[in-house]
Amino acid sequence: MQTIATYFPQLTPRQTEQFSRLGELYALWNQRINVISRKDIENLYLHHVLHSLSLARIISFKSGTAIIDAGTGGGFPGIPLAILFPEVQFILVDSIAKKIRVVDAIRSEIELANVDARNLRLEELTTQADFVVCRAVAEIAILFGWVKKNIRAGGFNTLKNGLLALKGGDLSAELSVIKNARVFNLSDYFAEPYFETKKLVYLPR
Repeated sequence: MQTIATYFPQLTPRQTEQFSRLGELYALWNQRINVISRKDIENLYLHHVLHSLSLARIISFKSGTAIIDAGTGGGFPGIPLAILFPEVQFILVDSIAKKIRVVDAIRSEIELANVDARNLRLEELTTQADFVVCRAVAEIAILFGWVKKNIRAGGFNTLKNGLLALKGGDLSAELSVIKNARVFNLSDYFAEPYFETKKLVYLPR
């Protein structure tokens, strides 16, 4: 939790409390429904919460922005981003019902009014938003094909509306079929070794 406060010192007392509660809540739910690797639950704040918040080092979403978290799993990156941006609306989507149960429970526990959790396949989602965010759901070209229909044209943030995908490793083959992707190396924003191979891929609508 201290790592979060180091990179985001502007947190309000309410946000600090919400982030602080994530550790106990995910540990509790992970014993019932495995949404995070059992080995990795100890690294929740670095590998999941801070990784999710890395988007906020590149774009600060303006009030009124709507965001879809595609394949949210246990709520990443959607829940940490929803805490950080209370004036932004988040729709967290996953095809696995038990994962959405966890998201709903945690949303309720920390009173996140700006989160709507939906048990749907991405192909079934008809809602439109300004951005789609995700963590390594599929190759960028395939994912963009699924969600392009859900991204409004235009935009009023510092980046035009589009897809923001957290990825890791060598993406050269994956990105060779895409012309206008922009890649941000997260190691430029975070000192921890975990981020050395982590990237954010932005694909405008």
